[in-house]
Amino acid sequence: MRTFGFPEFLFILEAAKWTVALSLIAFIGGAMGGLAIALSRTSDKPLLRLLSGGFIQVFQGTPLLLQLFLVFFGAPILGLEINPWVAAGIALVLNSSAFLGEIWRGCIQAVPSGQWEAAQALSLSYVARMRDVILPQAFKIALAPTVGYMVQIIKGTSLAAIIGFAEVTRTGQIINNATFQPLIVFSVVAGIYFVLCWPLSLLAARMERQHAQALAR
Repeated sequence: MRTFGFPEFLFILEAAKWTVALSLIAFIGGAMGGLAIALSRTSDKPLLRLLSGGFIQVFQGTPLLLQLFLVFFGAPILGLEINPWVAAGIALVLNSSAFLGEIWRGCIQAVPSGQWEAAQALSLSYVARMRDVILPQAFKIALAPTVGYMVQIIKGTSLAAIIGFAEVTRTGQIINNATFQPLIVFSVVAGIYFVLCWPLSLLAARMERQHAQALAR
C-alpha cells in the first residue's frame, strides 16, 4: 500500500488543468448557447419562446449527472462512438446553456421598460434594438451573476468523474484507491476546488456591490 506524499499531491494538482479546461469549454459553449436561448426567450416569435422554454425546463429540471449518463451511454446506442472528454463537454455545454440562458433572459428583461419603448419609438428592428440598446445594458447587469455561475460550472465538472473523465475528483479517487487515505486525499481535492472557486466568488460579490452602488447614485 502506498502512502500519500508529495508525488500524489502533484498528480492530483496536475489534474486541475483538465478541470479548468472542461470548465472553459462548458462556459464558452454555454455562453453561446445561453445567448441564443436568452434571445429566443425574449423574442417576439411565440415558437422560439416555446422551444427555448422547453429546453430550459428539460435541462434545469433534470440532474446534470443524468444528462452525463444519457450523453455518454446514449451516443453508442445511436451508433456514435464517444469518449468521456466529448461526453462531458456536450453535457456541460447543454446544461450551462440552459442556466446561462435563463440568467441572461432575466438580465435582458431587467433593462428598464423606458429603454425598450425608446428603441421601439425609433423604429429599430429587433436585431438593432437588441444590439445597440438592450444588450449593452443587460451585459452590465449580467456580469456578477455570470461570474457567480462560473463557480457552479467548476463544481459541476466533478460529476464527470462518474463517466471516467480524469479531472480532480476522478484523480483523487484513483489516489485514494492506491493509498486508502480518503481524509487526506479528498481534503486536498476540496482544497483545489476552493482555490479555483473562491476568487470567482469574491469577484462576483465585488461586482454585485459595484452594481448596487452604481444604481444608488
